[in-house]
Amino acid sequence: MFTGLSAFPLTPLDDDRFDERAFTGLVTRLVEAGVDSIGALGSTGSFAYLDREERRRVARAAVRSVGDVPVIVGIGSLRTSHVRALAEDAQRAGAAAVLLSPTSYQKLTDEEVFGLYEDVTAELSVPLVVYDNPGTTHVTFSNELYARVAALPNVAAIKIPPVPPNPAAAREHVAAIRGAVPDHVSIGVSGDGAAATGLAAGCRAWYSVVGGTVPGAVLPLARAALGGDTATAGAESERLRPLWDLFAAHGSLRVTAAIAEHLGLVAPHCLPRPVLGLGAADRERVARLVGELRLA
Repeated sequence: MFTGLSAFPLTPLDDDRFDERAFTGLVTRLVEAGVDSIGALGSTGSFAYLDREERRRVARAAVRSVGDVPVIVGIGSLRTSHVRALAEDAQRAGAAAVLLSPTSYQKLTDEEVFGLYEDVTAELSVPLVVYDNPGTTHVTFSNELYARVAALPNVAAIKIPPVPPNPAAAREHVAAIRGAVPDHVSIGVSGDGAAATGLAAGCRAWYSVVGGTVPGAVLPLARAALGGDTATAGAESERLRPLWDLFAAHGSLRVTAAIAEHLGLVAPHCLPRPVLGLGAADRERVARLVGELRLA
């Protein structure tokens, strides 16, 4: 479950309500494309903007739509009791695993982060993916904290932030994490622009933003990298460089939403307010890139 391309779809809204039909369409595209797992309610899935009932509906809709493809459901929330409730909802929905970021308004200490995972994993019956995303959580995991959390029951994988761009530095970085955590814990990379480097450095999974909307555009990169063909993977990543540049300028969520809207996969203005989509000029650039990069 924690190898290959893990695709994270949007949770589209229509008139500020969960658009289940559009979401099911996105998930069906991923299944038909042959992704290895699906991540519902990640950051791309706007989990932090949805209430418990909306998240329950998303989890159920994802599981209903996937057949045998594993679904990893995000359970991050501000309070431990809320995380526990969301974990129970995800398990009842049939999630194969859960994904937990240490979401907080107040900056958490290492002891508080460890305590969150300790409390949640003690009650789980499915594997857990540790979601390290300092750009949104403002929590930075040290290798020591990785080691403590990874030793807890049911922890099966770590989703790390983008690796250093230098291949040697990336290998050293991944090797240091690999040396700190148990062998059974998978290490996967996020940050689509860093995927080729991260997979070449030893990560076994790519948790992909754009793969959740246009999986066919990135599956060749993932398959090449995981098969050891670093030249092809690097060339594919370089081909997609204009997209990675847009992600860096505007955020991957906004750009991916613009792609999905341009392709008619979701309703216009599908993001949760106050998050706004791209402006007209940038939407035109996205539309051009969809054609030039064969993203459809």
